[in-house]
Amino acid sequence: MYHVELRQFPHVARVFNLNREELESRFVRPYVGGTIIEHEDRRWAPERSRLKILEGRELRPEEVGMGRGWATATKHGADVTETVLAQARRGAEARPEVEALKDAIAEVAATPLGFQDVMALAAAAHPNWRASQQLELAEQAVWEMLHQGRLDMTVDGSPVRRERWQPIVLSWATWAGVTTEPFRLKAS
Repeated sequence: MYHVELRQFPHVARVFNLNREELESRFVRPYVGGTIIEHEDRRWAPERSRLKILEGRELRPEEVGMGRGWATATKHGADVTETVLAQARRGAEARPEVEALKDAIAEVAATPLGFQDVMALAAAAHPNWRASQQLELAEQAVWEMLHQGRLDMTVDGSPVRRERWQPIVLSWATWAGVTTEPFRLKAS
């Protein structure tokens, strides 16, 4: 879950328990794009506002009440502002091939996919590309979707922890389907 603080002197607004899509559509994309964010009957201009994003567990209603929400979010969350904004800025300049593959993955990921299935989608979309280019495309699309919260990685039905993603996604064995663990990808 994500928790957001907007500051534009003398005003402060805080929003709790956002999923990644809500975070991006309501706050991050407008902020990075330089457009006005409308929240709580107020207009927040990105050039005059500060945005802070925390990632952590979902806060219960009693943890948010009486002005305690931000202190609780700070205590139990991590500041991911720079990472999320950098991803959004990069996403705004992303290669159209990556975005098209991400859309194709999202269409079929309601049922769990193997990494080889993603590779097949990349190959079908760009049959004249070298295998290394298709792999690069598939790898980037999966990596971005995992970090955007659009895909979940599982093994034997259990979620794979975030700190394990990188060695799995970067491993040739994963893409070749010769791992000892059956990693699957499913739409979040």
